[in-house]
Amino acid sequence: MNKLYAIVGMCGSGKSIASDYFEEKGYSKIYFGGVTIDKLKEKNLEVNPQNEKMMREKLREDLGMGAYAIILLPKIEEYLKENSTILDGVYSYDEVKILKDKFPSMKIIAIVYDKDTRYHRLSKREIRPLTNEEAQNRDISEVENIAKAPPIAMADYYVFNNGTIDEYHKRLDEIMGDE
Repeated sequence: MNKLYAIVGMCGSGKSIASDYFEEKGYSKIYFGGVTIDKLKEKNLEVNPQNEKMMREKLREDLGMGAYAIILLPKIEEYLKENSTILDGVYSYDEVKILKDKFPSMKIIAIVYDKDTRYHRLSKREIRPLTNEEAQNRDISEVENIAKAPPIAMADYYVFNNGTIDEYHKRLDEIMGDE
């Protein structure tokens, strides 16, 4: 039976690094944030923090807090038929409930990273960098408007991303080997 893991964590915690590592290990990857980018492009809107926030909240206003899981459910089912799959960036508790209802064996991995260091990392990243103020505003928005904290609090596994990349990969390897 193919495995399904959902990666959760605040912006800049290292979710994409973890999901890329799973992909290197042979997992198929579905990037939840890609829905936001795709929807902005469909509407010919610039990809920037303000538009991303607007679209994240609009999709949830239109479809409910489980919007991204609802949109991606067919793709997840398709991928799981062929391969173990990693979900990069599950956000809301409602998304987790929808996914757990459909895939009861799914496990949640929370990536945790010190806030000040995370904000520094966000300011230096090549793709969609954020200032400290933008990062803080995004954190607040995602906790207050998208219910991002419950999936982190209720994760099956925690990966602390304050050490080396080797330590990070070792912890991910432990998780993959647990099942």
